[in-house]
Amino acid sequence: MTQAKQRFLSFEEYLSYDDGTDHLYELFNGELIEVPPEAGLNVEIANFLFALFLPIVGYRRIRGRGLELEVRGEPRNRYPALTILQEEHILQLKQRNTIRLNMAPPLLVVEVVSPGDLQRDRDYIAKRIQYQDRAIPEYWIIDPQRSTILVLALVGDRYTESGTFQGNNVVESPQFGTLNVTPDQIFAAAR
Repeated sequence: MTQAKQRFLSFEEYLSYDDGTDHLYELFNGELIEVPPEAGLNVEIANFLFALFLPIVGYRRIRGRGLELEVRGEPRNRYPALTILQEEHILQLKQRNTIRLNMAPPLLVVEVVSPGDLQRDRDYIAKRIQYQDRAIPEYWIIDPQRSTILVLALVGDRYTESGTFQGNNVVESPQFGTLNVTPDQIFAAAR
């Protein structure tokens, strides 16, 4: 990851920054850390899920990796692989594709785990804590290396495991019900 030299004292100051590129940055301890491009496999999985959710929620309520989510802790922002928005977000995101802390949380965030222990810990531990704190009702961790989909549901103020799906088990979502898709189908579509 490349570090930019700019330093920011607040998230608001960061939001006004424009380096004239389409690069994505995480704000970590006041410094910008450039987010590397997503692996092709991860993009294909996210695209498959986009198509899966399209008839359920419509195109305006689905966002890919470009959606920025302000969170507490470090870094101060995340870019989920896929996000299902609430209806109110559509108008709120017209100017900037950032869900701020003072806005309602999205309905669902999905992360696709990249290879490596650091990436695994980031998705299974760090992001889980930040998304739970953000009160996001549902969080999916899609793990191509383990060929599993972990579905977490917010119960009270804690995530509980709604299910770990693998093979030909049909994926079930606490909010969207039975989705008529299996992990095998999702992973096969990305190979």
